[in-house]
Amino acid sequence: MQAQRAEGTKDLIGRDMRAWQRMQAVAADVFGPYGFDAVETPAIEQLDVFVHGIGQSTDVVRKEMFRVFSGANFARVLEEGTDSKLKAKQRLALRPEGTAGVVRAVVENNLVPQGAAPFKGWYAEAMFRGERPQKGRLRQFHQVGIEWLGAPDPAADAECIIMLMEFYKRLGFDLSQLRLLINSMGDPACRPAYRDSVRTFILDHADEMCPECLERAELNPLRAFDCKNEHCHEVMQGAPLMRDCLCDECGEHYAQVKRYLDAAGIAYIEDPTLVRGLDYYTRTVFEVEAPGAGVGSIGGGGRYDGLVELEGGKPTPGVGFAVGFERAMLALEAFGGEMADAEPACVYVANAGAELRGEVFSLAHELRAAGVRTEADYQGRSLKGQFKQADKLGAALILVIGGDELAAGKVKLRNMVTHEEALVDRDAVVGAVRSQLA
Repeated sequence: MQAQRAEGTKDLIGRDMRAWQRMQAVAADVFGPYGFDAVETPAIEQLDVFVHGIGQSTDVVRKEMFRVFSGANFARVLEEGTDSKLKAKQRLALRPEGTAGVVRAVVENNLVPQGAAPFKGWYAEAMFRGERPQKGRLRQFHQVGIEWLGAPDPAADAECIIMLMEFYKRLGFDLSQLRLLINSMGDPACRPAYRDSVRTFILDHADEMCPECLERAELNPLRAFDCKNEHCHEVMQGAPLMRDCLCDECGEHYAQVKRYLDAAGIAYIEDPTLVRGLDYYTRTVFEVEAPGAGVGSIGGGGRYDGLVELEGGKPTPGVGFAVGFERAMLALEAFGGEMADAEPACVYVANAGAELRGEVFSLAHELRAAGVRTEADYQGRSLKGQFKQADKLGAALILVIGGDELAAGKVKLRNMVTHEEALVDRDAVVGAVRSQLA
């Protein structure tokens, strides 16, 4: 049987890999001036990291998270029919999102001690969710995100949003083609009463709601705003809105975020039904859509002031966002853009006879040491075969080492675009190649 990749995964090869590398390079360029450093957390964490942070009632934890067991522990779970007897460190899961793991790392390493400067980190990592594979939705996908811990000021919320929109701009998006949605979800002082009012509304309309929304009414009523059932969506248009229930502090925080965005010239739409999909969000939430691209949301985030405590740390405010690589790439392509950098220019060193292979080896080494992408024949091809291989590799230049030319201290240089040829002094080849490639 031929080996195949797992369903819902994708190989990053060639253009796709260059696009992912460029996304990371743009992230470093955009986030660095704001004081963010790159971080990486393990792809595998203790299950409780995600249950505490994301929320037991979320679809991510209940339905989509990949559980991980060693062979011995898996056999034990099968035998006992439960994992309840395993120790916490034996109950593991693959990372479904980036924030909870970064917060765990901050808490465990005490990166924001009392009175210290805030922690600022950005990541570019693979995430894993057991969703039904479809366009822009994979079981292993990639995200670029930032986490800012220790900054309660609404300016931090606004700067995250400004960074996010600048990130899209640097990737090649026309920002007029995107739609930034913002909202406030309140805090523990005002949200509980709002959740109760939404729950009551859903139960009052129980005969019009789908079974999943009725289940959400008991677990997390706000998630009903995201129901994909069209009729549920219509019914929820009449539900109470958080903006009408914000306490004074949350209302002022939200108003200040909008003032900062206005001052920075950031266009946004207030969406009072925007709730995001994870339980840890408080106050400001935001999301970016690409209308017409057919991929839905391409990024978003918000404030999570209670998450550090849930992970066992001291009260520490936090805010951040994540951008989905696969969705962003599809959206940019739908708008006629390209995320991947052009394939690097290649130089091919050919030989007119097998006895000249040593000279090819030496010249290729010199070119590579100078940073020039260089290819040569390693399969004993004829000169004609080497030219065909160079063409398949997209070589911009071919250097031909022949016995007569080499005896005269020369190498033939052929430009594959203009088809012009010239004899170049052997000791000047590297300079001539770099000049033509430039």
